[in-house]
Amino acid sequence: VCMLRFKRKERPQDRRRSERHLVRGPAQILFGSLPRDCWVSDISDGRVRLHAEGFDVPDEFTLMFAGRRERRECRVVWRLGHEIGAEFSDAGAQGFARRVAGERR
Repeated sequence: VCMLRFKRKERPQDRRRSERHLVRGPAQILFGSLPRDCWVSDISDGRVRLHAEGFDVPDEFTLMFAGRRERRECRVVWRLGHEIGAEFSDAGAQGFARRVAGERR
């Protein structure tokens, strides 16, 4: 009988620059002539995770959060089906994600 020794898996290192907040709320992607509805899953000061169906999201777009006049310029960094990860390409303020998440509760 041969016994193998396995090393215990270490937890992956969290490389986020800012804390992620669950939001689960509506937003609009602005490009071209019409705004398109989407759903925000979570947000950090530098990135956002979206769910968008029924249209092709361009590589760069403006995101407007429901109930806010504030808009953020975004650039897609990954796609997985209808889910999109985007980073904010404009200079956002520190604590932006906490404000957005706090308003949605």
